[in-house]
Amino acid sequence: MKCAFASPHVRATAIEANAFPRLAEEMEVWAVPRIVVDGVPQWDGAAPEPVFVARVLGASFG
Repeated sequence: MKCAFASPHVRATAIEANAFPRLAEEMEVWAVPRIVVDGVPQWDGAAPEPVFVARVLGASFG
């Protein structure tokens, strides 16, 4: 979520999967955290900030 604070071009949302089971199913949430970029599930698990940024840039532009 730090990326969202650093740039007006990034939006981060945390969603409680138990409260929104249909959305969790649509986003294929099997583990948390589940990272979704532009509505497309990308990967599971936490990552150090540099790794997270590299993954997002790779997912968006690669």
